[in-house]
Amino acid sequence: MNFDYNETQLLIAQSIRDFAEQNIRPNIMEWDEAQIFPVPLFKKLGEMGFMGILVPEELGGSGLGYHEYITIVEELSKVDPSIGLSVAAHNSLCTNHILAFGNEEQKKKWIPKLASGEHIGAWGLTEHNTGSDAGGMSTTAVRDGNDWIINGAKNFITHAISGQIAVVVVRTGEKGDSKGMTAFVVEKGMPGFSSGKKENKLGMRASETAELIFDNCRIPDANRLGEVGQGFIQAMKVLDGGRISIGALALGIAKGAYEASLKYSKERHQFGKPISDFQGVSFKLADMATEIEAAELLLHKAAFLKENNRPVTTLGAMGKMYASEMCVKVATDAIQIHGGYGYTKDYPVEKFYRDAKLCTIGEGTTEIQKVVISRNILK
Repeated sequence: MNFDYNETQLLIAQSIRDFAEQNIRPNIMEWDEAQIFPVPLFKKLGEMGFMGILVPEELGGSGLGYHEYITIVEELSKVDPSIGLSVAAHNSLCTNHILAFGNEEQKKKWIPKLASGEHIGAWGLTEHNTGSDAGGMSTTAVRDGNDWIINGAKNFITHAISGQIAVVVVRTGEKGDSKGMTAFVVEKGMPGFSSGKKENKLGMRASETAELIFDNCRIPDANRLGEVGQGFIQAMKVLDGGRISIGALALGIAKGAYEASLKYSKERHQFGKPISDFQGVSFKLADMATEIEAAELLLHKAAFLKENNRPVTTLGAMGKMYASEMCVKVATDAIQIHGGYGYTKDYPVEKFYRDAKLCTIGEGTTEIQKVVISRNILK
């Protein structure tokens, strides 16, 4: 069993680090404070192949696997988790849903533009009154000849304003029926399709979040993904892979906070010596390093299962749950190690602290991951 990064992963990690230092780090606080979603940056990431990470080369993607995917999201998130989150949402949710469940014509129509970064993708499942209870959604699609009429709204949607393409799961049957939902691709500019106000968030502020609104939005049946009634089942499979990417996001946050704390603890002197010499600080660093290592191994095991077409639901949920809770703890300890300075925007850990919390909520809360894990281990 080889735990070393392969040559591709090492090259990718270095190219992302170089890119992030040049294009992301100088802008972090401006984007964060003004909630700027830097669309041109994602065009550049597309040119590098990082907007179609899992997409086959014949469809314009990089043709990489989940181990490389973890590396990319992690390295971006060590610098700015907002950018890591947007890359994860674009790749895992919108692009991957079409890749997994679209027909050949649909893939050729939408995937190349998503993979190149020409188009940014959104994915809509959550609604105002249905977060974890996706089966109770109210947004409907009603058949009208060769078209469907969609009415309702989706909220907390990444790229709802800037995305050119949105995959949405809406109700085509009875509420609560797992086979009463269907997935569609909705394109910007379609009559009756609009976006709402941008959410003013605690963290991840450079990753755009808003509503998708449907007011008698007419779309052709050709935009339906898979069979009628299969939308919820598709969404759950998409989330299996998506959880690995959110785990990678959490891993990057934790590593960023840990590395900043390690550096600070060696530079900050109290009572005539660096604070890293004090057991209260060194033990925190030891816990951080150990928990990061554990999360990384868990995520790469989930990636191994995914790449080998083996069941990944349980391990994906475990990786996402552990890594997300771990990154909140590491970010909290990072603030503590920095003391008063950690509470200011002059140091990076306050942003990691704010950004970390989303990882325990998005793509299934920690509590939902425990439901998924417990159901599977008790089968």
